[in-house]
Amino acid sequence: MKRKLITSALPYVNNIPHLGNLIQMLSADVFARFCRSRGYETMYVCGTDEYGTATETRAIEMKKTPRELCDYYYGEHTKIYDWFHINFDKFGRTSNEECTEITQMLFKDLDAKGFIKEHTNSQLFCPHCNMFLADRFVYGTCPKCGSTKARGDQCDDCGSLLDPVELKEPKCATCGSTPVVKETKHLYIDLPSISSNLDSWMKKASIEGRWSDNAINITKAWIRDGLNERAITRDLKWGIPVPKEGYENKVFYVWFNAPIGYISITKQLADELIQKSKPSFDWKSWWIPSESKEAEGKDEVELFQFIGKDNIPFHTVIFPCTLLGSNHDWTKLYHMSSTEYLNYESGKFSKSRGVGVFGTDAIETGIKADAWRFYIFYNRPEKQDYQFTWKDFREKYNGELIGNLGNLINRTLLFVTKYYDSKIPEAPVDEELWSKIREHESKITEYLEWADLKDAFHEIFAISDIGNKAFQDGEPWKTRTENPEAAAKLIHNLCYMIKDLMILAHPYMPQFTETILSYFGKKINEPKYGEASVADGLCWKDIGCTEGLSSVENPSVFFTPLDQKTADAFKEKFSGSQKAREEKNNKNSKKEKKSSEKAVPVLAENQADFFNKNIELIAAKIVKIENNPDSDKLYVETLDDGSGTERIIQSGLRPYLKSEELLGKTIVLAANLAPRKMRGIESRGMLLAADYKDASGADKVEPLDVSWAKPGTKIILAGSDVNAVKPQEISADDFFKVQIKVVNKTAEISGVKLLADGKEITTVHAVNSEVN
Repeated sequence: MKRKLITSALPYVNNIPHLGNLIQMLSADVFARFCRSRGYETMYVCGTDEYGTATETRAIEMKKTPRELCDYYYGEHTKIYDWFHINFDKFGRTSNEECTEITQMLFKDLDAKGFIKEHTNSQLFCPHCNMFLADRFVYGTCPKCGSTKARGDQCDDCGSLLDPVELKEPKCATCGSTPVVKETKHLYIDLPSISSNLDSWMKKASIEGRWSDNAINITKAWIRDGLNERAITRDLKWGIPVPKEGYENKVFYVWFNAPIGYISITKQLADELIQKSKPSFDWKSWWIPSESKEAEGKDEVELFQFIGKDNIPFHTVIFPCTLLGSNHDWTKLYHMSSTEYLNYESGKFSKSRGVGVFGTDAIETGIKADAWRFYIFYNRPEKQDYQFTWKDFREKYNGELIGNLGNLINRTLLFVTKYYDSKIPEAPVDEELWSKIREHESKITEYLEWADLKDAFHEIFAISDIGNKAFQDGEPWKTRTENPEAAAKLIHNLCYMIKDLMILAHPYMPQFTETILSYFGKKINEPKYGEASVADGLCWKDIGCTEGLSSVENPSVFFTPLDQKTADAFKEKFSGSQKAREEKNNKNSKKEKKSSEKAVPVLAENQADFFNKNIELIAAKIVKIENNPDSDKLYVETLDDGSGTERIIQSGLRPYLKSEELLGKTIVLAANLAPRKMRGIESRGMLLAADYKDASGADKVEPLDVSWAKPGTKIILAGSDVNAVKPQEISADDFFKVQIKVVNKTAEISGVKLLADGKEITTVHAVNSEVN
């Protein structure tokens, strides 16, 4: 079995990543999860790219040191990738000592073999700052179009690439002084001298690793047009020092050391495991197997790299040249999975201009991470650019994810619980049905072996189509009485089809599939590098198996439809730049504060009906509770809401209850309230509690207690449909259109009792009171 070494393009650390940036990390995550499930020895490494001019300029803008900026954004990136459930073996960073060590080692190799050249060139120098100015430290007038907003590296208005000395009326971006032209020395990698080795390696690797036509054509064009020597040093302070006399005040150009980050992050993981006294590994067994005893007797390493099309030359030409020019036999690119651009609405995603849906925006919507993962892979821009629109997102999400795959799962599992007492009926295998299923399953495996992620994903939905058609044609709602054997056979086989679909789709949508498999009492087995296998966990070898399932326990709907109004609201909310949005939100929050001071709640005419159509209440367990440091009234509570992702809410209960009185309680949560930031912390929902007075007349509150219900259990009105679909998000005004009361110690709305898992919700202290 080949060993799979997987990398995705290192995200630059000077801003929050948007959906377009996330494609590569998510794609590598899908492939890594597939490889683990297949039983391949797998290592997936990534990390933040932290050096360079953009970091220094951003740090100045934010009044931070480069290290402070990198620490801040590393934390922000990590939160986003954790929320998207990207299962790195190691998510590291390039500003650590391992990257310095290996970058300097490779440089010394190249220098010793004569592949490093020195050249003198002209560069802008700021007398006031007493330093040479890297391209982004200069602005001025574009010599091509006359724009006065051009930077030293390019003009955003006309798109021209520039050299800083070409700018008219240049200014230092730090102090505003006029720089002068001075000569300075820099080091260059002699790519022309390495090009013959590159050409022979590329011809062999591109065939064995099935490179895409795009990657082959771009690489051939670079070689055909003749490689040029390329500068590898810069006049900056933030970067890896150059270990050569006369270059003490220079650092390596970020493009040179960034790909080396893949190697150094692998070493970071190995070093960390040693420090933690955990089973470790030799990083060289992955990157220089010929020099590692640990690699003896093991299969060769296949390096799969996931990048955007603008990064192709760095991974097929420049980084391989660095490795080929070294004294070591490094692991080099085997297969490249590159994508085109994901554009946004009528324009382009832009991290620098703050345009598009960013990771923090996706979290803020309340739409589940796996819904975003679904959309990205269903439309992965593999052969041409793809345009993200909220209209398309809603149509694909509602139509394919919910209307196709979700529909098959919900109708089948609910049928088992309703008509077979939650027991999967015993029945023979439907060979005709499974011949169709296995044909698609074989295609999925074949596609995924070569990281053809979109084609494989669409095959999953083709299987789901087959299942829905079988359910519709089989009419089990009729045949369960007219021909019970036929109904049992259909439902039995559909349950095993769903089991297979969840294994197949797990790399793409891990939370969703794990939740569905839990209804069968099953788990997934895809252990990260060095971790133990899950006992009795399912993996790729279990696909096609039609034994081992017995029952379906407490299934519920995972994804809820996105309505047009909500989609339109998101389109409006995330239009323009992040800066413009922030200014708009600040203005709106001031208006809302003024209007709320005068607002009087408007009750719905038919409160029970309004509740059934709009308000989502669920059971949630308080697993952690802390004080809001900026408030003497607010608790910050971490909840298990049954989704698999922790939810944060805040409640003003500190004056009334001690934290230990709340910790571990299963409470009633208003789950689809629009998120609200309170004293710097976002609250995603509201805990419901009844007001009352104690014997002394003091004000007290009693949270509604549903300790018998599992987290995620829906709270409904007696006689209502537990599977009723509610809006993804409602306003506080809509929530307060319904009065929830405690009457004779029982929670109700307009005289109708609230139920959790069929049981009435009662209080201990509150007798007749309002619930808020």
